[in-house]
This record gives sequence, C-alpha cells and structure tokens, in this order.
Amino acid sequence: MVRIDRVTTRGGDGGETSLADGTRLPKDAARIAAIGAVDETNAALGLLRLHTAAMADLDAMLGRVQNDLFDLGADLASPERVENEPGGGKTRLRLTPAQVARLEGEIAALNVGLAPLRSFVLPGGTTAAAHAHLARTIARRAERDVVHLAAAEPLNPALVAYLNRLSDLLFVVSRRLNAPDRDVLWQPGATREG
Repeated sequence: MVRIDRVTTRGGDGGETSLADGTRLPKDAARIAAIGAVDETNAALGLLRLHTAAMADLDAMLGRVQNDLFDLGADLASPERVENEPGGGKTRLRLTPAQVARLEGEIAALNVGLAPLRSFVLPGGTTAAAHAHLARTIARRAERDVVHLAAAEPLNPALVAYLNRLSDLLFVVSRRLNAPDRDVLWQPGATREG
C-alpha cells in the first residue's frame, strides 16, 4: 500500500526526480516524459468523467482505465532489471496483457450499434465527446513517448499495446457520446476556394 506523509519534499528542486527503485533521473529524461504523458492522460480522463458521471457503465469503465494508468505509471517507474543486478529480480507491479484484452472487449461492446463511418471524425459534437477526443490525443502522445523510451530501454510490451488500445477506446467513447447523429464529419476540401 502507498503511504504519502508529505507532498513537498524538495527532492526535485535540483531538476531530478526518483523512480520507484530510488534511481534519480533528470526531470527531462525520456522515462520521466513518458510517465508525465501518462499522468496527463489520466487527468484528461478525470475531466471527461465529469461528463459521464450519470452514465454508470461508461463512467465505471473510465474509472478502471484511470486505475490501469496508475498501474502503467508504476510499471514505467520501475525499470526492467537483470536478475543479477542490484535490485534485480524483485517483484514489481506490471501492466498485464489481460488489461489490454479487457480494453479490446470494451471497444467491441461500445462499437455495437454505432453507424459505420463514411469519413473521418473531427473532434467535437457534444462537450463530453470533445473531452474524449482531447483525452485520445493525449493518450496518443503518451504512446509516442513510451515508444520512444522502448527504443532505448527494455519495457513491458503491454505498455505500448495498452496505450494504443486506449486511444482506440476513447475514439469509440467519443462516438458513443455523440450517438446517434452528433459526430462532426470531415468534408475533404470543403473550405477551399476556387
């Protein structure tokens, strides 16, 4: 269990922060950027949930996603270790393929009954859908940051898969929030003159 006695520690005043294992990293390190983008995604979901509170099933699903994002952040904050390294071999909280599979199931369930798309969807429609689109774009940034980190360091492959599915889920959530006919469709070249 986590226990936080003090919020202000002054430990980051020099431009560094600690990972779960005590490793100090500069606050602009790729791993810290990825953790921060995941945190921003979670905050955007908190805003979205202000608009889904009356939709019990959808709100509960988004609450599970917020919890998963904390698991994902904990996974990122605990670098992969070789068994014979100091601190290696300890059991750390890791995101699982089952969490990715749950998202896939939720995407399929939410997509049932939505009209097939005949164009790309512009962010908007209802206020709730606009928040879902914003959360989706932030999740995409988090995914890019995690992919960037994975190119340099070993990471749990479930991290990228989860963030990829999350942006898909948020797209379908936006469509569900706009159903039946509030999606704003892209009209290619509609504003060109001549």
